[in-house]
Amino acid sequence: MKVLDLFCGAGGMSCGFKMAGFEIAGGIDHEAAAVRTHELNFPEGINYCGDIRDFSNKMIHENFPDGIDVIIGGPPCQGFSNANMQQKDVTDDPRNRLFMEFVRFVSVLQPKAFMIENVRGILTKDDGFAAKRIYELMEDAGYTVSSDIVRASDYGVPQKRVRAVFVGIRKDIGRKFDFKKLKKQPIVTVKEAIGDLYALEDTAKSQGGDSFSYTGSCSGAFGERIFTKSGVINNHRVHYPCDRVQKRMEYVPQGGNWKNVPAEMWDTQRDNRHSSAYRRLEEDGVSVTIDTGHMNYFHPVFNRVPTVRESARLQSFPDDFLFEGKIGAQLRQVGNAVPPLLAYAVAAAIKDAVGGPDD
Repeated sequence: MKVLDLFCGAGGMSCGFKMAGFEIAGGIDHEAAAVRTHELNFPEGINYCGDIRDFSNKMIHENFPDGIDVIIGGPPCQGFSNANMQQKDVTDDPRNRLFMEFVRFVSVLQPKAFMIENVRGILTKDDGFAAKRIYELMEDAGYTVSSDIVRASDYGVPQKRVRAVFVGIRKDIGRKFDFKKLKKQPIVTVKEAIGDLYALEDTAKSQGGDSFSYTGSCSGAFGERIFTKSGVINNHRVHYPCDRVQKRMEYVPQGGNWKNVPAEMWDTQRDNRHSSAYRRLEEDGVSVTIDTGHMNYFHPVFNRVPTVRESARLQSFPDDFLFEGKIGAQLRQVGNAVPPLLAYAVAAAIKDAVGGPDD
């Protein structure tokens, strides 16, 4: 079955759906580096960099003449709020134009199913107003919609990320998506995810660069699916912060944060730093949510932030998934992505729900 990924970013959702046996027919995003990453990893599809509003209905038909079976994406929904309830139609809110583009693609292509990912609060904020509006719009487009909160760690992702997911099944198929059908996996710890990379530290520090020969071995379902089989680790450029920061981190145990640093080590005295500041990951637990800037948490063993590859591991990207762009752009791509193993769990359940491609 063919999948189109809207607001695709680097392609975390695409990766998960490919793991589940789907064909990635295309990805659309406005971030150039992210689209280059998507194209590098999914060269068989259409990769479009630009404003999705410029991708006309004519272009949709020309680029996907055989149709699309599933449309996926994380469209922005900031304009759906109780603050806008007095508007005659919240779809007129400029902040919702991108979400309405998702609706347009679904309406034009009429896929068998769609998947939308968003922040967990969308289901409850303003008495669930945004979620209710999404239900109304997608049901009007011809779909039976289900939604739930999903925890990435339940599906083999070594991370605490929690997201809201909507899945719609085309009404003529006569089924409703059941989130209980998602197959849960054993918890994967930080050490199980990145511990094999510790052995590369001295080489990475002395040689520089971001690509290294790899002689580690994988174990368990996570290792079998994620660890490299090529003998090479990419996107693993190690960067240590200034000496002052490293000395502070020497005082922080796994699971600790800035409060473990002696007062005299700070340039300014304050007691209102966020709990995530100078937080060190715990080897025996799952990671905190991977962010896009990567300065709020540190490696469980070394006095530095995780590399792009370590962050990608914690997001459950396979080692053969390569990231393009400068380091900052790569970290944003990783942090903005839907964890592939979470997407895989949803994709497998969608596949079971809708069967094969339309005749």
